[in-house]
Amino acid sequence: MRHLIDPLDFTREETDRLLALAGRIIEDPAAYAHRCDGRILATLFYEPSTRTRLSFESAMMRLGGKVLGFAGADSSSATKGESVADTARMVSAYADVIAMRHFKEGAPYVASRYAGVPVINAGDGGHNHPTQTLTDLLTILRCRGKIGGTTIGLCGDLKFGRTVHSLIKALARYEDINFVFISPEELKVPGYILKEVVEPSGHPYETVRTMEEVMPRLDILYMTRVQRERFFNEEDYVRLKDSFILTRDKLRTARQDLAVMHPLPRVNEIAADVDSDPRAKYFEQARNGVYVRMALILALLGIESDILEA
Repeated sequence: MRHLIDPLDFTREETDRLLALAGRIIEDPAAYAHRCDGRILATLFYEPSTRTRLSFESAMMRLGGKVLGFAGADSSSATKGESVADTARMVSAYADVIAMRHFKEGAPYVASRYAGVPVINAGDGGHNHPTQTLTDLLTILRCRGKIGGTTIGLCGDLKFGRTVHSLIKALARYEDINFVFISPEELKVPGYILKEVVEPSGHPYETVRTMEEVMPRLDILYMTRVQRERFFNEEDYVRLKDSFILTRDKLRTARQDLAVMHPLPRVNEIAADVDSDPRAKYFEQARNGVYVRMALILALLGIESDILEA
């Protein structure tokens, strides 16, 4: 039985096959409309979510399955002191696959050790968000026709952003990736990501303070919000939250085939008038999340048995 806890739990080849399946679903969704008839997805979300939870639910419903679960720790037995391990054991009797978001890093991993069904990490604290990573890879693939050979600028909160950390890990396995890290000093990418992931990959990287100085060179601009919930000090959050805002004016020097991505939700880091620019891909990116999660559910349940190795 396979789980998805870390973005590197799947090999590069498995990831590519999964993305190819998501592409086939986009082209012919009706062919997959009943692949999960009689199957149940449990969504155990201990932390707030809109896109991730609803896209998981939409994915299972589009496959013909059903969904049960909760959308907050206060509506679960966690309020009574039930452990993640016991919850995983119990829910395994009710569902065929579990998607878990938790505020504690490592909680989905603990669940996977005790669950009798596949567990998907839907985000654990500031650690990993592997299904967002798959969504991001699918978006890059569909925008550029390939993932390798890409210069990507990651902008904003690179210190606490789990989506950024997961994406860096995944992209490091592809060929000819150029990383450009755009952030204030206080929110720069953690040293361990550079030492353990980027530098061993051999891919070039640079750190800059403004998006304007690198905009003409970018294939992808990946914006992130400054996350209030990851700050210990409200004063620091207020001081930094408006540091990096993408406007139409800043896009003047960008390439016409640039893809602007964002895991959402945004606050004000992308001005609303950017939405009408054809280079804005973040809402398409959100839609892609449904299809990649459909593919993931099919793969983990063994319905598409050629995606994952035994």
